[in-house]
Amino acid sequence: MKAFKRCHIAGFVACLSLASASGCSSMMAHTGPNTGYYPGTRASAAVLTDENSSWIMRPMALIDLPFSALLDTLLLPVDYVTSGDRDSPGERVRRSEQANHTDTIMSQTIAPAPASQPAP
Repeated sequence: MKAFKRCHIAGFVACLSLASASGCSSMMAHTGPNTGYYPGTRASAAVLTDENSSWIMRPMALIDLPFSALLDTLLLPVDYVTSGDRDSPGERVRRSEQANHTDTIMSQTIAPAPASQPAP
């Protein structure tokens, strides 16, 4: 009975690790600027059809393709809401910092310019 539990747990861990490592094209595409609908699926398909893709990337993209399609389908409402946005979250943060003039304050407080010291 203990061996059965071990195999059961190992199968669960394997499925969990596969599920957590899948759909990465979709996750990467959704963290950048808006690129329309099904961006992760299109990215995986582009890797598969690109003749310059390395031999290791094609099987990974093939494994990732159905999971990215599933995740892109689940994220369709998010894509619909953000379909008018054309910039990335990082660009929005930069614009906000410039509008509030926090970009110059932060650049001065985080990394001040080193003072030049005369030679002895």
